[in-house]
Amino acid sequence: MEVVHPADLDEAVGALASHPEAVLLAGGTDLMVEVNFDRIRPEMVVTLRRLDDIQDVSRRRIGAGVTFRRLESGDHNALAQLARTIGSPQIRAAGTIGGNIATASPAGDALPFLAGLDAEIELHSTSGTRRLRWDEFFTGVKRTARRPDELITAAVLPEDLPDFQEFAKIGQRSAMVISIVSACVFRWRDGRTRVALGSVGPTAIRARRAEEMISEEAEPGPAALEEFARLVSQEVSPISDHRGTDDYRRHASGVLARRLLERCLPS
Repeated sequence: MEVVHPADLDEAVGALASHPEAVLLAGGTDLMVEVNFDRIRPEMVVTLRRLDDIQDVSRRRIGAGVTFRRLESGDHNALAQLARTIGSPQIRAAGTIGGNIATASPAGDALPFLAGLDAEIELHSTSGTRRLRWDEFFTGVKRTARRPDELITAAVLPEDLPDFQEFAKIGQRSAMVISIVSACVFRWRDGRTRVALGSVGPTAIRARRAEEMISEEAEPGPAALEEFARLVSQEVSPISDHRGTDDYRRHASGVLARRLLERCLPS
């Protein structure tokens, strides 16, 4: 195995241009699982820990190299909430949001947050920089539109950010858990609402009919909240696996989204 340690972004994308088959290594919390189970034996690895270019974080731009430990105390409530649920303190200290994006697991905890805000994924190569909206970037289960010569550099959020945001997930225990269902709900003071869910489809899912319905309710009452939950449950497309059945995931999606919406409403 050959390991390349680029000192800056230009060196990193230069290495990828020369060796598009290379595997990228940031925190290693996903990659090393694959290596340890002998599912992958990369001939070349390009490490990213030395790249200051992907370490910055602000309200609208989150560098791909930012760890979940740093995001635990960030500006976005939902992002901080989801960061605190990821693995152990050691995992959060190593794992990066860029790795979560690149892995593109349906259970990736950061994905509903990005989907709910219509975030763009920023990609850099020797040819330049481009941005893809989340639903253009994530193409399937652990599949993305990233080209082999491209490096994920950031998640870019829109200017119009919500006034209220909440995240939660359901798992088989309270920590070190892969989600059975995860959800983010965002609401603006004018009533606009978005809801995105993970682990209930091949990529993160936006419940758009539920969003449209509840956005028309300035002060949602019990009937509106019940209808919102029903629509969310209808819009997901879960599977059954060892963590939960499709029926359970569908029901849990509606319940979880409703609870998060209630947290976003003025008391």
